[in-house]
Amino acid sequence: MAGGNHNTAREEKATSRGQSEANRRLKYISLAVLVVQNASLILSIRYVRTLPGDRFFTTSAVVMAEVLKVLTCLLIILLQRRFNVKDTVYFLVDSIVFQYKDTLKLAVPSLIYTLQNNLQYVAISNLPAATFQVTYQLKILTTALFSVLMLRKSLSRVQWVSLLLLFAGVAIVQVQQEGNKEASVSGGSNQNYTVGLVAVVISCLSSGFAGVYFEKILKGSSASVWVRNVQLGIFGTVLGMLGLWWNDGAAIARRGFLFGYTDMVWAVIFNQAFGGLLVAVVVKYADNILKGFATSFSIVVSTVMSVYLFGFHVDLLFTAGAGLVIGAVYMYSLPKATASSSSSSSSSSSAVAPRTDGPELEAFLPKYKQKGS
Repeated sequence: MAGGNHNTAREEKATSRGQSEANRRLKYISLAVLVVQNASLILSIRYVRTLPGDRFFTTSAVVMAEVLKVLTCLLIILLQRRFNVKDTVYFLVDSIVFQYKDTLKLAVPSLIYTLQNNLQYVAISNLPAATFQVTYQLKILTTALFSVLMLRKSLSRVQWVSLLLLFAGVAIVQVQQEGNKEASVSGGSNQNYTVGLVAVVISCLSSGFAGVYFEKILKGSSASVWVRNVQLGIFGTVLGMLGLWWNDGAAIARRGFLFGYTDMVWAVIFNQAFGGLLVAVVVKYADNILKGFATSFSIVVSTVMSVYLFGFHVDLLFTAGAGLVIGAVYMYSLPKATASSSSSSSSSSSAVAPRTDGPELEAFLPKYKQKGS
C-alpha cells in the first residue's frame, strides 16, 4: 500500500514537472512570437514604403487586412462549431443582426482603429522604424491616463514613475531626431518628419482611448472574442472603404485596387491581418512581465535591423532615450496588487493587434457540442 502511494506521488511529481516544463516552453515561444510580430510589422512596412517605384495605396492595404481578419475569424467560429454551416450562420445572424444594439457599440472603437491603422502607415512612411517604435510606446502613457480618467483605475508609484521616464525617453529621442533630420529621414522628398510625428502621436491617443473605451463598453460581456473581431471587422471594412474612396478613390478607379502590390506588400498585409490574431492566441501564455520584455526587446531588434536595412544612425542621445523607454516599459509591466496594470497593458497592445482587447480569450480549439450529443 505504501509502495503504491509512493509510486503515485512520484508520477504526480513527474507530471507536474512535465507541465512546468511545457509552460516554460510555451512562454519562450510566446516571447519569440511577440517580439517577431512587433518588430517585423514595423520594419516591413518601412521597407515597402521606402522602396523606389510604384507605391501601393495604404488605404487599400488597410481594407484588405480587415477583410482577411473577418474571413479568418469566421473560419475559426466555423471550426468551433464543428463545420456546421447552418448552425454557424444562425449563430452569427443572432449575434450580429438580432443583437444589433450590442453590435453598434463597436462602431466607435472600429472607427478609431481604422483611423489608427491608416495613421500607422503615414507615420512609418515618414519616420525611421526605430524612431517610430520608440515613440509609439507613448500608447502606454495614453492608455494609462484614459484608464485613470474613464475607468477610475489607480496606478502604483512605480507605474507613475515609469510613465514619466517613458515621456522623458521619447522626448530625448525627438530632440535627437530634430537635430539630425537628414540622417533620420534619408533624403526622401516624399518623407516629412513632422507629418510622421503628428501621425504617431494621434495614433497613440487613438490607441489609448479605443482600448479603454472598448474595455468599458464590453464590461461583463460574454461574447466570443472571435465574434467581436467579426463585428469590428465589418465596421472596419466599411469605414476603410469610405476612407479609401475619400482619399484615393479617383486614383484607385484609374489604376486598380491592387496597384503596386508585390509579394512583400502581401507579406505586410498578412502580418497585419494575422499577426494580431496570432498574438491573441499566444498572449494567454505570457504574463505582463514577459509582454513588457517582448516590447522592450522588439525596440532593440527594430533599432539593430534599421541600422543594417536603412542605414539608421544610432548616437548617444538616441541610445539614452531608447534606454529610458525600454526601462519604463519594463517597469510599467511589473506586477502589483491590483489588476489595473494588466488591463492597461493588454489594452495598449491594440496597436500591433487592435482586435484582441476585451473579453478573455477563449480556447482556440473547438469546444462546441451539438444538442443531444
